[in-house]
Amino acid sequence: MRVLAVASQKGGSGKTTLAGHLAVQAERAGLGSVALLDMDPQGTLAPWAGARTALSPSFAATGVTRLAPDLEGLREQGVRLVVIDTPPALTVAIQAAIHLAELIVVPTRPSPHDLHAVGGTVDLCERSGKPMLFVVNAATPHAALTADTAVALSRHGTVASVTVHQRAEYAESMADGRTVMEIAPESAAAQEMAVLWDCVSDRLEKNFRRTVFTTGTLGGGHGVVRATAHSFGRRVLG
Repeated sequence: MRVLAVASQKGGSGKTTLAGHLAVQAERAGLGSVALLDMDPQGTLAPWAGARTALSPSFAATGVTRLAPDLEGLREQGVRLVVIDTPPALTVAIQAAIHLAELIVVPTRPSPHDLHAVGGTVDLCERSGKPMLFVVNAATPHAALTADTAVALSRHGTVASVTVHQRAEYAESMADGRTVMEIAPESAAAQEMAVLWDCVSDRLEKNFRRTVFTTGTLGGGHGVVRATAHSFGRRVLG
C-alpha cells in the first residue's frame, strides 16, 4: 500500500482540493482501491466526501493517535493508495502524516508569502528524510511569478511538471462532491489532474524502488538543501 500526504503549513494552498482530486484520479487511472484520510480537525474534506454519490474513494476522519492503526487497517483491507489531507499549520498531525507517508505533495501558490511559508514544511520533510513533490497551485496563466515560483522550488526538490491553474471548475466540483474529471472530463483542469497524477505515480514508483531514505536529503537523490539567495521560510533559497 502506498501512502501519500498532502501537506503545507499555509492555509489556502489548495491541499484539500488536490487530495480529493488525486484520490479520484488514481482510481480512474486503474490503481485500484483508494482511501482518503482527513487529519484536519475542521473536517474540510468531510463535506465533499459526504456529498459524493460515487462509492469511492473511501473516506474517514483520523487523528494523530489513530493514524498508524487506521493505515494498518486499510492495508489489511487491500487498499492500494491512501491520500492524507493535513491541517494548515505545523502541528503534530502534520508531523505524524509526514512520518508515515512515503511521499509528501506540497502545494504552493505563486506568491512571495506562500513561498516563504513553505519553508516549515520543507524542514519537517527533511527531518523525517521524506521526499517531496512541489506543486505550483492556483496559478494565473502566463504570469511571470508562476515561473519564478517553480524555479525557486526546483532548487530544493522536484516540482511537478504540470502547473495547476486557478479555474472555476475546481471550486464547482468541490461544492457537490465531484472532481473536475467528473464534471468536465475534456477540460483543461481535468487534463492538469491527469498529468499531475502521472507525476505523483512516477515519483511513488521511483521511491518504491529506492527503499532507503537518507536523512538530510529531499529523497530520490536530489541532494542536501543548500542556502542560496531567495527567502523561503526560515531558510534562504534561490
